[in-house]
Amino acid sequence: MPSLLLVVFTLQLLLHIINTVGANTINELLWIIYNKFPTPTSSAAQKTQHLKREIIRLKRELGNTSAQDNFSKWAKLDRQHNKAMADYQKLDSSLRTHQATFNSTISTLRWLGTQGLRLILQLWFAKSPMFWMPAGWVPYYVEWILSFPRAPVGSVSINVWGIACASMIALVGEALTASYVLATKRPAPTAAQAEPMAFAAEKKRPSRPSARTAEKKEL
Repeated sequence: MPSLLLVVFTLQLLLHIINTVGANTINELLWIIYNKFPTPTSSAAQKTQHLKREIIRLKRELGNTSAQDNFSKWAKLDRQHNKAMADYQKLDSSLRTHQATFNSTISTLRWLGTQGLRLILQLWFAKSPMFWMPAGWVPYYVEWILSFPRAPVGSVSINVWGIACASMIALVGEALTASYVLATKRPAPTAAQAEPMAFAAEKKRPSRPSARTAEKKEL
């Protein structure tokens, strides 16, 4: 059985990683991994990616095709683009519903495996000492604080040990981040960085030529 000291430290490390990376980022990564396996949504996810690439290709071709000089080709591409976009939106809406359920389940399991487990351990081992301090090493009021709330005086309680682990992990994380910034001369990575849009903004598509314009062109 693993040491309780190590279990508490591991829980605090996991919580620090989740808070640093971001719960939404972890959910997105797990969703991608989930769809890599033969799951009920894997085929739909692959088809969505295919449609996304097809829409981008059709948008590019539409932008390179003149609606006035080659209207028949432009109209054909426009119909294909509209059909692909409609199929994509329908499939993407269904996938987002499944993803919302998936994220809710993952968030619940993550809370139970981290915060929930930490609370259970703190309640179950509230009276158990993590380790004992040497006698007379610190004043009595310090011993009382270290044993807070219900551990024997002279020992370190699970609550205080958890706080100490969280503080040490945060300090080490800040030191590593500062070292990274100094070594690479780059800003520290954060979980709140903006994600790229699925479809980049493009130029406005040329409108369908009117009948009057077509008549003038024939003349």
